[in-house]
Amino acid sequence: MTFPLPIIHRIAAITGFSIILTFFLSTLFVELFASTDSILAVKTFILYAVWLLIPTMAITGITGNKMASKVVSSPIGNKKKRMPFIAINGLFVLLPCAVYLHHLAQLGQFDTTFYIVQITELVAGFTNLTLMTLNIRDGRKLKRR
Repeated sequence: MTFPLPIIHRIAAITGFSIILTFFLSTLFVELFASTDSILAVKTFILYAVWLLIPTMAITGITGNKMASKVVSSPIGNKKKRMPFIAINGLFVLLPCAVYLHHLAQLGQFDTTFYIVQITELVAGFTNLTLMTLNIRDGRKLKRR
């Protein structure tokens, strides 16, 4: 049984968004309320789960592009403009932050460097969540048509 492209796209997009939201909320929670052992546990979880997130986001981008490769305006055009920024932010900011924060947490190094990188990760994660929310909104507009 094969799934239609829109269903694969929707599942991948919602899964990717949910994973990023989980990373963001769990990080906020442990930073505000938990121990350094809990911070390490969350950073370890993120480091392993990011390898599920990367193909999920790739599937989202590939299926979205296949469904509307020639469209440049309308809500689809807006989604296509956001996706490269989401990908670049994920690969060149969020992924290195996740690896480095895990490394620092393993060393027990919860110092200024850790928190500067942590704030960078939270801002970049919030940015991707915002852009992905806009993409979901635009996708729902298209579905209603």
